[in-house]
Amino acid sequence: MLHYVTTDIVFQEIPDEVTLAVNLSGCPCRCPGCHSKYLWSQCGQPLDEAETDKLIESHADAITCVAFMGGDAEPEAVDRLAAHVQQRFPQLRTAWYSGRSLLSPNVALNHFNYIKLGPYLAHLGGLRSQHTNQRMYQIVGQQLHNITSRFW
Repeated sequence: MLHYVTTDIVFQEIPDEVTLAVNLSGCPCRCPGCHSKYLWSQCGQPLDEAETDKLIESHADAITCVAFMGGDAEPEAVDRLAAHVQQRFPQLRTAWYSGRSLLSPNVALNHFNYIKLGPYLAHLGGLRSQHTNQRMYQIVGQQLHNITSRFW
């Protein structure tokens, strides 16, 4: 089961969105230089559909997007929650920040509006660096459109 440690309202992680970022624990990627090492261990509160609803409802008037930050140990669970958000809150967009280089075949693109792929490599920098290995995609139909340059 997914667990979350914290949530934040963020403005820079998804272009043109006011995003509820849900920080998921149990990250298996363990990127060197990670700024969120506290998310490596499995800790925090269980995150299911009912808890996701509570988090969204407490910020519903302020957000346009929900982003799952992590969850790479359970991509199917992230996919399931994103599908739930789309069904229960159709006015919101959904996003996933994954530290994997490739999208799990168990994830349906149509459950997301945005997906960030790629581990953090300190010498290449994050999405704001033009040298980054990370990529931010906007999903249109069933296609990934690279929008990483919007961070530059």
